[in-house]
Amino acid sequence: MSHPSQTLSCRAVFISDVHLGTRGCQAEMLLDFIRHLECEHLYLVGDIIDGWKLKSGWHWPQSHNDVVQKVLRMARKGVKVTYVPGNHDERARDFCGVHFGGVVVVRDAIHETADGRRFLVVHGDEFDGIVQHARWLAFLGDWSYRTLLLLNTVVARARHRMGLGYWSFSAYLKVKVKNALQFIENFEEAVTDEARRRGVDGVICGHIHKAEMREMNGILYVNDGDWVESCTALVEHGDGRLEIVEWAKRRSWSTIDRIDLKVLPEPAAA
Repeated sequence: MSHPSQTLSCRAVFISDVHLGTRGCQAEMLLDFIRHLECEHLYLVGDIIDGWKLKSGWHWPQSHNDVVQKVLRMARKGVKVTYVPGNHDERARDFCGVHFGGVVVVRDAIHETADGRRFLVVHGDEFDGIVQHARWLAFLGDWSYRTLLLLNTVVARARHRMGLGYWSFSAYLKVKVKNALQFIENFEEAVTDEARRRGVDGVICGHIHKAEMREMNGILYVNDGDWVESCTALVEHGDGRLEIVEWAKRRSWSTIDRIDLKVLPEPAAA
């Protein structure tokens, strides 16, 4: 297996949808990413801690605590850390403008790249009609999604034992289901419309767990993905160039064997 040792040096990094506190969280993979990372600015683009899940049952292994400690250590060493809460960690929105150990909490942010482009940074749940207007359906969908992630873990473990690379069963289904595709398309249009209204060059978001970078009617739409399915992050290089990094594929290894499959995911509290 390939274990590259080189440092990933970049100007800014954007990660979202880590979902610490859930069994589907790929915390070990994220820790490996952070250990190889050098950056000036780190954006946490929502759903870093899954408050919905923690309401219904406590799951917080050492690796999840290590992620928090690593981020705080980066802030202490001078990395500018900006936290844009999402819907799963929405309670943090009550502390917008407050600094915690060098981490500043904001509702949204404007990031300017080295080549002068301006990007709106939001989690994206504000543009999800289900989250905003039918929360009971959002909670039901969250339970269904975590059940699907359990199947994803089984498939990934089997592939790992056969010497195959990481592949997300849940992500595969997402792009094959017509309704899911329509939801993603509507979401992308909504966030790019907001970026256009704000007069910026693009938008960087998370929320839908699908990494993507493409231009939509003059606006660059960028989704940094997640750390439960695809293990992706968005990085800005020193010249302003943006790249979606698929860490699981780059590292050619999986931490699936460390996940306990004996306990089924519990329904989220409504």
